[in-house]
Amino acid sequence: MSRLALITGATSGIGAATARAFARAGIDLVLTGRRHDRLDALVNELTSDPGVKARALAFDLRDAAALQAAVASDPAAFETCDILVNNAGLARGVAPIHEAQPEDWDEMLDTNVRGLLRMTRAVLPHMVTRGDGVIVNLGSTAGRWVYPGGAVYCATKHAVRALSEGIRMDVHGSGVRVTNIEPGLVETEFSEVRFRGDKAQADKVYQGYRPLLADDLADTILWCVDRPPHIDIQELVIYPTDQSAIRMVAKK
Repeated sequence: MSRLALITGATSGIGAATARAFARAGIDLVLTGRRHDRLDALVNELTSDPGVKARALAFDLRDAAALQAAVASDPAAFETCDILVNNAGLARGVAPIHEAQPEDWDEMLDTNVRGLLRMTRAVLPHMVTRGDGVIVNLGSTAGRWVYPGGAVYCATKHAVRALSEGIRMDVHGSGVRVTNIEPGLVETEFSEVRFRGDKAQADKVYQGYRPLLADDLADTILWCVDRPPHIDIQELVIYPTDQSAIRMVAKK
């Protein structure tokens, strides 16, 4: 019997790569994100293979009413979801706390923490009732170690780590599994978003060494959800070989 995965933030990066990896593995897909055009393009790409089933739900995860409307429009996506990948997240800005913009804090908190909570709340009760399901949260090495200019982003990823542990405890004995994936440097649109569209500055983050790619994380996520039901990969820290610590990168 086929499985159904719901992936947030599927319009680019790790989310889109995970959608492609899952499709190759025969997993049916519900893809969410804010950018309608990108979602539609990805669904069209995936469903060009007649063996792939994928559909899109475009909405802003920060908007509780929009999520409720999505649930109402496609209840089966949430009620029958076997795999939830809470991938949507971002960092915005690198200014120290005393110079940062509070609206950037709100965007990170609303997406990385509240959005994850709302989506989990929409899906998890059905998993608990069925006694089966996997939730994969995309954390970060920033959820373990803090760096200058990243206090709020790091705080949100510390929250993801705590929530992953807490959810796992709350569903103890239910058969539901919870995994927290904590990557180091991954070359995606992440830095471009953080630097407000400054691609030249963003590209410098990944120069001089070999970073992880979105496909690397997608393969890892697929491996986690494909473990037998008695195995829960609780937490994985994944660095590129050229990175030994959060601010220690071997550049050539």
